[in-house]
Amino acid sequence: MIRIKVAFCIKNLAKGTEKVRQQLITDPDMDVVEYGCTSYCGICRNYHVAIVNGKPIQADTPEALLENIEDYIDNELIDQL
Repeated sequence: MIRIKVAFCIKNLAKGTEKVRQQLITDPDMDVVEYGCTSYCGICRNYHVAIVNGKPIQADTPEALLENIEDYIDNELIDQL
């Protein structure tokens, strides 16, 4: 089984990214975690951000972030796993 780790900064979750986290935790193939800081402050300050298996994924809205995460997993990450 493929395990995908998705990490969120708690400050970014408070900006609206929590919606994305809530949707992802229902997927049994994902380990969804939250940290006090993910060390991507530059993009975290300005965008909705998730770290997917070590790669920062960003978007202007929570909805776009979910799409970008799914696109990254389907088009790039699956080939690496």
